Amino acid sequence: MTSETDRETTERPAGGDATADGVRAEPSPGSASPASRPSSSKRSDRGTWLVGALALLVGCVFVAVDLAFNQGKLIAPIDDAYIHLQYASQLGSGHPFEYNTGDPVSTGASSLLYAFVLAAAHAVGFTGTALLAFAVAFGVVCFALTTVLVAKLGTALVGRAVGLWAGVLTAVSGPLLWGAASGMEVGLTSVLATGAVLAFVRERDAARFRLTPALAALLALVRPEGLFFAVALCAAMVWTSLRAHGPRLGRLVACCAPLLVGAAQYAFYRIATGTFSANGVQSKSHLYDRPIFYFGEFVDRTFANVRVVVDHFNGLNNTDFAFPFALVFFLVGIGYLLVTRPEWRPLGTAMVAGFALVVLSASTLSTALVHELRYFQPFLPLFFVFAAIGGYALTRLVPRERERRFTLYAVLLVMVLFTVVATPTWAVRLGRQAATIRDTDVSVGAWISGNLPPDAVVGVKDVGAIAYFGERRVVDTIGLATNGFAEASNNGPGSLYEKLRSLPPEQRPTHFAVYEPWPGASMQSFVDTGVFASPPLITFPVRTPPDLNNRRIVPFTETSVYRADWTLAGSGDRAPVSGRVRDYLNVGSLESEQRHDYEVRAQQPGWQPYTVLRRQGDVIDSGRTVVGGESFTVTGLTPGQPLRIATRVLSAAANPENREVKVRVDGRDAGVWRLPDSPEAWMTTEFTVAGDLITSPEVTVELGPVRPLLSPYPEYTSFGYWFVQ
Repeated sequence: MTSETDRETTERPAGGDATADGVRAEPSPGSASPASRPSSSKRSDRGTWLVGALALLVGCVFVAVDLAFNQGKLIAPIDDAYIHLQYASQLGSGHPFEYNTGDPVSTGASSLLYAFVLAAAHAVGFTGTALLAFAVAFGVVCFALTTVLVAKLGTALVGRAVGLWAGVLTAVSGPLLWGAASGMEVGLTSVLATGAVLAFVRERDAARFRLTPALAALLALVRPEGLFFAVALCAAMVWTSLRAHGPRLGRLVACCAPLLVGAAQYAFYRIATGTFSANGVQSKSHLYDRPIFYFGEFVDRTFANVRVVVDHFNGLNNTDFAFPFALVFFLVGIGYLLVTRPEWRPLGTAMVAGFALVVLSASTLSTALVHELRYFQPFLPLFFVFAAIGGYALTRLVPRERERRFTLYAVLLVMVLFTVVATPTWAVRLGRQAATIRDTDVSVGAWISGNLPPDAVVGVKDVGAIAYFGERRVVDTIGLATNGFAEASNNGPGSLYEKLRSLPPEQRPTHFAVYEPWPGASMQSFVDTGVFASPPLITFPVRTPPDLNNRRIVPFTETSVYRADWTLAGSGDRAPVSGRVRDYLNVGSLESEQRHDYEVRAQQPGWQPYTVLRRQGDVIDSGRTVVGGESFTVTGLTPGQPLRIATRVLSAAANPENREVKVRVDGRDAGVWRLPDSPEAWMTTEFTVAGDLITSPEVTVELGPVRPLLSPYPEYTSFGYWFVQ
């Protein structure tokens, strides 16, 4: 049994050789001679690079599985990879951030740095499928380098055993291998995140940070979550620098370089597109993805995602994202460093804050849980390092050194075994998902390339492979690659229709390649109204079998290509009543609604007034479902003259009270508007406002319940308002 002094020196983190359990100890009179230390260091380096070789080998196996599922052709398992390839091709061809040549700059590439990496590859000759091969190879190499850095980081923080086993955990991690071979930026993000933390560990003693802020700045450019993680590292650098050198401006500025780089990226967004929000955020964030923002709903949806993410990281569900109780080991590892290693408290605090920020920020997206949690995959290597440290910390409770050493290796081995038994599942999952993308987006793109005229404009939901292989101009109806469409899509098919028809005729889609259901607005009403000419030109069914959990990487079962028919575009704008129209509010058109300060006043928090698209006879019009009331501003009026308000309305409510609407003009009662009973077809109805209520050329009209607060509320669908004097 070792003495108490021996145990204390065994647990010190700096200097000396490794003890029997692979943890460095300070030299003592009975320790090995200095001459033996280079040999130990060489063994550690050899083991580290062997772990990297293992990661590279397993990564190649994943690529081989992809090829096997696709008849020897390399296919990405998600369409988003082809979005990166399209942006990179355009950037490498001299059209930076133009998704179609001649487009305004768009921010659909969620990784600015990765787009430049792929653009450089395109510029030197990687095109078509070869560019995807480069992206996959680059991802796998970055993944292998990440495992090397993980091993070095674990060794630096605790010891060789922890470092090597953490490296093995990373090398056989199914989610990381999936991400590395996906063609996405997962490998690049993981190597930058792990490299930045390792650089911090190595530069901490001198508290002169050079490499750390450089890597953290690149991390801030590679993913939005990377920016949040870099912020936490900045705080750790500032903390360490202040303690060591005091408030020296130059060093503090260097520590904050990642913040400046991140701010510059968003300044670029603002200058290039007029908004700080990237298109992906506008399309997917809980802040923007519904017509009305409710803070309570935002919190509820975000933390619902957080709970699922935490469950994945704790490894107690059937997703095989991590080994069982991994999150517990991670927290124990962080706690161990915070309590026993005061010098690592800035780092430990930064890791807690960084992971919390990553989870919270990504959980605000409606897509946080799709694509195998790819937003979180790059941070798994660091997660595994501290989980392995947690296993080490728990074994410190074993009193005898021999039993302690055995327990440490047993715990780490169990972690690896639970991870490696899931690795084949992830490989098959990758291959099956790639085959699904081949069934759908890749096949659609190839068909479009060979069958549609060169001047065709194609409206799409999945904007990656169809644009990349189709070689036709595309309009992204979801709004990732085409500016201004995210809000319209999130408001429903009516708003999307109005946005599409507002395009110049030569820019409107001549064809559509779309699917049902989410993501994006429903397309069935486009078929029902004849905007999509039926039958479709071709349909691509998904024939790839689902996985053992009956899931596919895509939420739909088929994609269809339609010819567009804009013959009736604008037919809904024609006034259905006689008289001089002074103003017109096109409900469903976001531009018209904004001009009229239009607002739906829902009677229940959480109710969403989505837009609809409907056709009656030769009229196609958009509208909104309303439960409660509306308000809007009317201009161009003549004071003192009566105002007729005409509307198309659909009301299927059973109670007459649901069709009674109180009208107020500039805050004064104007009467009760009784809407017609029209459950099957819209009807035109009018309400006359007395002339003495029209006191200026501009008035505000409010429509609301006769009995505020109490049910039954007005329930109807409004399709537009014409103001006649």
